[in-house]
Amino acid sequence: MALLGSAALAMWWDMAPDMNAEFQDWHSHEHFRERLGIPGFSRATRWSSADGGEGVLQVYELDAHRTLSSPAYLAHLNAPSPWSTKMMPHHRNMVRSQCHVLESSGGAVARHALALRISPASGADAALQASLKAVLARLADQPGCVGGHLLRHEAPVIAQTTEQKIRGGDRYADWVLLVMGYDLGALTALAASTLSPDALVALGAQPGAFSGLYTLSFSATADELA
Repeated sequence: MALLGSAALAMWWDMAPDMNAEFQDWHSHEHFRERLGIPGFSRATRWSSADGGEGVLQVYELDAHRTLSSPAYLAHLNAPSPWSTKMMPHHRNMVRSQCHVLESSGGAVARHALALRISPASGADAALQASLKAVLARLADQPGCVGGHLLRHEAPVIAQTTEQKIRGGDRYADWVLLVMGYDLGALTALAASTLSPDALVALGAQPGAFSGLYTLSFSATADELA
């Protein structure tokens, strides 16, 4: 498996330009260290919107899904630092998916990422997963790409956390499809062809999938920041 573990936390939000410099400092120098110090967090990677917009994509790779309800993680979520408390309200339009890894092929970190939020059509879960597995298997060797990963959200049975309350609550994506690559043009072409909204519906997804392109900001493993 290319991802480091059997679970992942995938998040999207918008960060206003006037807060972005402080956000980058806080997220890189405090938040990454805090999260990667929690047992079960293996790697953290942040991308910014490839078009220079306000969008942020964050992926944490986890040993197991139970990490998301571990006492160590919940302790941080319910007692954010003063700097985190300041920054959390600026995470606008938060989408936070707490996922099992369904499929993973090739590299997990590259200069660019294509991230999609999808939902299976009724009764089409197995067919959609099988179709996307076949697509992902080709990505590790496809020019411009290095790998792809399919995640499925399952919320742990825990109470709403302090961080969520500060943000005003979070939405989630049912399934998350991530494609990593070194050529933005190749990912753009995928988003318009093999992984276009119409193509995804034909594979068994519901209409209305979200698709976004991102550029790498920072990636680190737990060992690197220990």
